[in-house]
Amino acid sequence: MISVDALTVEFSGSALFSNISFNINENDRIALMGKNGAGKSTLLKIIAGVNAPTRGKISAPKDAVIAYLPQHLLTEDNCSVFEEASKAFSKILGMKDRIEALNKELETRTDYESDEYYKIIEEVSELSEKYYSIEEINFDAEVEKTLLGLGFLRSDFNRPTKEFSGGWRMRIELAKILLQKPDLILLDEPTNHMDIESIQWLEDFLVNNAKAVIVISHDKTFVDNITNRTIEVTMGRIYDYKVNYTQYLQLRKERREQQQKAYEEQQKQIAEIQTFIERFKGTYSKTLQVQSRVKMLEKMELIEVDEVDTSHLNLKFPPAPRSGNYPVIAEDVCKSYGDHVVFKNASMTIERGQKVAFVGKNGEGKSTMIKAIMGEIEYEGKLQAGHNCMIGYFAQNQASLLDGDLTVFQTIDNIAQGDIRTKIKDLLGAFMFSGDAIDKKVKVLSGGERTRLAMIKLLLQPVNLLILDEPTNHLDIRTKDILKEALQSFDGTLILVSHDRDFLDGLATKVFEFGNKRIREHFEDINGFLRNKKLENLREIERKTA
Repeated sequence: MISVDALTVEFSGSALFSNISFNINENDRIALMGKNGAGKSTLLKIIAGVNAPTRGKISAPKDAVIAYLPQHLLTEDNCSVFEEASKAFSKILGMKDRIEALNKELETRTDYESDEYYKIIEEVSELSEKYYSIEEINFDAEVEKTLLGLGFLRSDFNRPTKEFSGGWRMRIELAKILLQKPDLILLDEPTNHMDIESIQWLEDFLVNNAKAVIVISHDKTFVDNITNRTIEVTMGRIYDYKVNYTQYLQLRKERREQQQKAYEEQQKQIAEIQTFIERFKGTYSKTLQVQSRVKMLEKMELIEVDEVDTSHLNLKFPPAPRSGNYPVIAEDVCKSYGDHVVFKNASMTIERGQKVAFVGKNGEGKSTMIKAIMGEIEYEGKLQAGHNCMIGYFAQNQASLLDGDLTVFQTIDNIAQGDIRTKIKDLLGAFMFSGDAIDKKVKVLSGGERTRLAMIKLLLQPVNLLILDEPTNHLDIRTKDILKEALQSFDGTLILVSHDRDFLDGLATKVFEFGNKRIREHFEDINGFLRNKKLENLREIERKTA
């Protein structure tokens, strides 16, 4: 058991949270929830030992292993993917090397009665007891299984880590954590940059193999599938619920309703007492009663209602000008980079008003097909945008393409035209950029703020074909829900690349699956696709074992 005891964190004299305590037990899978800035990541870093609290402590058994995956990694690039992942076993392998070195030293020494000789024997005995108590592991097989589960190909194993994007390096770090089999795994937004199949593999691993887990995530489905406990950080304190995220939302709603009712009743009581005091404070016969009520007010513990995040994103896409019946028609499209075939003979037809999802493992060609539709790359075959097709495109790296030296206001002012120029502040305010925030430089914005700013740019011109490539990365759950509602109301055509199942649920009515150098069309929503996909996987396993 790991315990958090009376933890307090203060910045410039004000407390982020104060005197919080809870225990983490084996098989606890905890979702750490709370609005942005509540202190979730700070709490995770303190438990990981990365940061220190102002007061309080973390208590853990001597040999407990706590593994932490932060949101942003600074990794070295001096070895292959397989070698980096194998570093998970460096402690065990180092123990073995140390035992061998000490045994060689014992063979050569002749001072059998000396203190040094006895110290070496004691160290060998202690290390050997630890080393041989560890279950025998086929290290290479474990590394291979974990890397494949997280979406790597065998051909990736010997590639240098520096060839991979930040998202893939995050997976290498996650592989190292999972291979250590720690007593507690701390994960801060682990599903960003992961495809659906890798997320499902991670879910299965955490549910079936992990001991204890604390996770911060904006992926509702992921959180619901893996957690059995929710700790909410709010107004400097915590609330601990022994339920998953969806059940927690209901219980939190009920708690706030009870708080509000108790608060209103107390305010009514205070008003009555104050009225009595004001009315009779100069009346001699009521002096004792007045004094009694004054003391009552002084001793009264005031009820607080937990804060609700009142910042609101007001998102609505402009009406879509009418396009032709088929905004996208692809026939026998092929794309290769040298000898590497991304897809071949790919065909698809997307009708006006349809909302479709592109899904599949990373690297199977989803973003490549979008670039082909946009005319950004060359390809073989026939691909055409329909009559009067006006495209709005949100690239996967759209937020990072913003000019970091411009302010939030300048970013929008530079592209706004016509009447909208007089309403830029209103538009920014609708996207939660108000007051001093509009004068912030883009380079100091968080990932979520940059994504919101990039989304504003997309709204400044009417379009009838929206192409969004991973638009929900870095967005919190509430903002994602608002974006989803806006897309459901959008009256044009939508192509959506996303690994977020909850976001796709109720939004995409058709799925194009990218994999094995081809594209398959599924006339069903994401839940139907995933149900059938699991059946297909089972049949494939049966065929392999038959």
